Amino acid sequence: MAASRTQALQGCATWSRLTMHVICLLAMLFVMGITHQLQAQGTAPPYPFDAGPENTLGNQSDSDIWRMIRQGADGLPSSSEVVDGVLINANGVGWSELRRAEGPLIWYGGLGLAAVIAAVVLFFVIRGRLRIDGGRSGKTVARFSLVQRVVHWIIACLFLLLGVTGLLLLFGRPLLIPIIGKSAYSVFATASMQAHNLFGPIFIVSFIALFFSFVRGNLPSLCDLQWITRAGGMFGGHASAGRYNAGEKAWFWTATLAGITLSASGILLSFPDALGTHDLLHWAELSHAIAAFVFIGFGIGHIYLGTIGTEGTIEGMVNGCVDENWARTHHDLWLADMKSREKGADG
Repeated sequence: MAASRTQALQGCATWSRLTMHVICLLAMLFVMGITHQLQAQGTAPPYPFDAGPENTLGNQSDSDIWRMIRQGADGLPSSSEVVDGVLINANGVGWSELRRAEGPLIWYGGLGLAAVIAAVVLFFVIRGRLRIDGGRSGKTVARFSLVQRVVHWIIACLFLLLGVTGLLLLFGRPLLIPIIGKSAYSVFATASMQAHNLFGPIFIVSFIALFFSFVRGNLPSLCDLQWITRAGGMFGGHASAGRYNAGEKAWFWTATLAGITLSASGILLSFPDALGTHDLLHWAELSHAIAAFVFIGFGIGHIYLGTIGTEGTIEGMVNGCVDENWARTHHDLWLADMKSREKGADG
């Protein structure tokens, strides 16, 4: 009696297992049929590559797939960002070649800065310091206000800080790593990046203040043509000028365009996700670097002429006043206008 009951229970278990297998098989066939129907109607997402027989690569080989990826082929990302579907940005390879140690960006940029420095040194050796005609008179005339001087020196300090840190980030890898090693350079690079990100916004605000403080008097005029034809009197002779000469005006508007480019590209580089594509990020980096080279190159000439290159010039940015003979030598039209205003006020 007990044996027959045991056999009956074993038979029930066997039939239960068979029944579950049949149900699972029918469910799988049902799902496969629904999927096939959806694909036939075009409502199911297509597979990236046609499936081949079992244990094969289908109609694509590994080399073909990776070649497509290296060329920028995209896939189906899980996020909503289009760029997330691109595993390898093909244009990024070109950008890496552009800014590598032997690339054109570092090579031509460094060559340009070296040429500016060489030209300044050569000019100083040949021409020497530009002296005040007739020497100092002992009388002074007000040239720059306190606001102009404060804004100018803030920009000057930021120019040096951002210029040095930017050059360290760009040239540090090929120039400093062979000398101080990767560990030491990483400290300089990290500090430079943090300083750049911290003081960049301050530069933008100060740059706007600088523009509105100095734009008056920097508009082109007819006397600028005469000043240009006489090379500003740097090689002899006298060249008349108003409040600012043609060279100073060229520096002002060059710095303005470069500053706008640096500010706009710097903001974009601070928020790369807002660009949407890597190509725009590369263009922002390239324009930032080129504008920096232009700004630094012109800045080197400006610093030289404003300090040791021209006698008495820096006094205007230190105490706000310049010697009358200095003004008569470099800005005689402006001095005459100031004198006529003083006589008008006294009369």
